[in-house]
Amino acid sequence: MGLQQKVMEQMKAAMKAKDTVALESLRAIKSALLMAQTSGTDEELTEDDEIQLVQKLVKQRKDSATIFKDQGREDLAEPELAQIAVLEQFLPEQLTEEEIEKVVVQTIDATGASGMKDMGKVMGMVSKELAGQADGKTISAIVKKKLA
Repeated sequence: MGLQQKVMEQMKAAMKAKDTVALESLRAIKSALLMAQTSGTDEELTEDDEIQLVQKLVKQRKDSATIFKDQGREDLAEPELAQIAVLEQFLPEQLTEEEIEKVVVQTIDATGASGMKDMGKVMGMVSKELAGQADGKTISAIVKKKLA
């Protein structure tokens, strides 16, 4: 079952349960999917495209929640965090930092990377391998730590 069908089923359940947070999150996914499908290309969205799309929505909400918390607006941060929980249902299980670190070390050994000048090469390979399973910020921090 594709992401769009899953979202539609969840939307029906959220409407019946009168769950406004879930409904708002699901509508955001549906909207993003429709925007991507009507972007002018005739290509179908792949599963990777769908995962990237949901990751982007999660990242936007994390950034918003961080800004709201920094400004002392917990009342605005909480709905963003609740939406993140709903959106993450549609992502593959996220890896722990230890698991990401193992992949980073393997990639560094395989490429022979020796310093920060090789960070782009390592980041590209690790990001491709862990697509959807880890966010770029975490990967970047681990790669910097290992190459420094």
